[in-house]
Amino acid sequence: MRTQELVDRHGRIATDLRVSLTDRCNLRCSYCMPAEGLDWLPHEEALTDDEVVRLVGIGVERLGITEVRFTGGEPLLRRGLADIVRRTKALAPTPDVSITTNALGLERVAPTLAAAGLDRVNVSLDTVRAADFHTITRRDRLHDVIAGLRAAEAAGLTPVKVNAVLLRGINDDQAPELLAWCLERGYQLRFIEQMPLDAQHGWTREDMVTAEEILASLESEFVLTPTGTPRGSAPAEEFLVDGGPASVGVIASVTRPFCGDCDRVRLTADGQVRDCLFASTESDLRAAMRAGASDDELADRWVAAMLGKRAGHGIDDVTFLQPDRPMSAIGG
Repeated sequence: MRTQELVDRHGRIATDLRVSLTDRCNLRCSYCMPAEGLDWLPHEEALTDDEVVRLVGIGVERLGITEVRFTGGEPLLRRGLADIVRRTKALAPTPDVSITTNALGLERVAPTLAAAGLDRVNVSLDTVRAADFHTITRRDRLHDVIAGLRAAEAAGLTPVKVNAVLLRGINDDQAPELLAWCLERGYQLRFIEQMPLDAQHGWTREDMVTAEEILASLESEFVLTPTGTPRGSAPAEEFLVDGGPASVGVIASVTRPFCGDCDRVRLTADGQVRDCLFASTESDLRAAMRAGASDDELADRWVAAMLGKRAGHGIDDVTFLQPDRPMSAIGG
């Protein structure tokens, strides 16, 4: 078997694959999509379970991928998720496999996913106040998310990680409250700066709650100290809380970009390779695969796709254009 690396012209090597299994979601978060939802990807354009596993297998066995995260939309809406996880964990070498989820329905499927070999979950949760959860997501489902978090821990999908976005005027005063809530339950919390990936293209830097603001808010109630551990390609800056051992992370994709150490590549639900979350171009593996391309040919296409990766996402550049695809269609 011929092996290669997913290396770009700047010397970065992609080893972390994010796979969107669907663009559909059962929440309507205001910073992601409009209340009425979006026009979903036609079923025939989405990769089948076998196609997903084949492409992931090429990434793992031929191209050096060591971590696979299944995302959406909402990956729990993918009927074949558990089987995809099981088949991915059967690859050699065995990759680390996780999902990013809103946790709706996780209470029911956490044991099945754990049995399939899933290593852990990242749960998106921006507030623990029911009214604000409804305002942000346009759904009254906070209790389901909390039940899903408990089920994930009970199933051994640990450490359970929570990702939170703060929105100005809604939950921007809740960082200490959310951290205290996660500390009490043993969850690992990471705050993420809101990024220009909403379907409505309504994002503005002025409205975004910055990492500096998040840290200042946390420090009003906690003592934060840098862990001192080099983060490498990890997106979060980690801080010990009140001397540790617990910690909190801040992902400052906009104000403190970490593009120089990026090791990620993305595969959309319709089989397009994206070398960056903010990429303006994609490379189509689905069409080639359905036309009969061999694994070697698909691997070569994937390698070629990575060569065009830019040095950075360019949000601060005056020429920056928000991607046509919103986050729900790209995958986190």
